[in-house]
Amino acid sequence: MSELAAETVSAEDRKLLTMARSARARIGAIEGAAVRDGDGRTYTGVSVNLPSFSVSALRLAVASAVAAGASTLEAALVVTEASVVDASDLAAVSDVTTGIPVYLATPDGTIAATGTA
Repeated sequence: MSELAAETVSAEDRKLLTMARSARARIGAIEGAAVRDGDGRTYTGVSVNLPSFSVSALRLAVASAVAAGASTLEAALVVTEASVVDASDLAAVSDVTTGIPVYLATPDGTIAATGTA
């Protein structure tokens, strides 16, 4: 992931930021994520840690998109305090579509980095 100037993020990708931050705040999750599919629909996810299983925010967002019938993704965004997007999260995005932007944002909404899946 490399540094990305906020002004280079499209309005559509900024909507992902709003949705991911809102999902995270709604339940006080450690991470929030959002993805946009090839039809422009968006899906959110939050990190879930239960005694019997755990799932990251991005993997949950990808799973929600796939469960709704999405066959391609256009962009993904994760809001987290971590400094990088987990490799297994990037792999989940790549399972659906490769070469799309994956943004990393801080909890305050700053786009900290971007990469591709």
